[in-house]
Amino acid sequence: MDSKPFDAAKHITKADTAIALLQDAVESQDPRLIAMALGDIARSNGMSDLARKTGINRQALYHAFGEEGNPTLSTLLATLNALGLKLELKSVQELADV
Repeated sequence: MDSKPFDAAKHITKADTAIALLQDAVESQDPRLIAMALGDIARSNGMSDLARKTGINRQALYHAFGEEGNPTLSTLLATLNALGLKLELKSVQELADV
């Protein structure tokens, strides 16, 4: 039996799933994992639609959020906004107190 590569984008159907995926990636502190998680979320919502909403062409989005991607801050913020997500920061101390 042939196996197919796992595509996380096909399984992200709810906002809370997308948020959990992105939070896990951020907690890893690995920029590649963060970019790839955001790419999976973006693909689950449709890259053409995202390109239209952000004003960034599809190829640039695929590149920024691909395996070797490194999105700029402006691309990251535009993408989060277009996906209806917000970047929120907490102090390390605040997280330790929880």
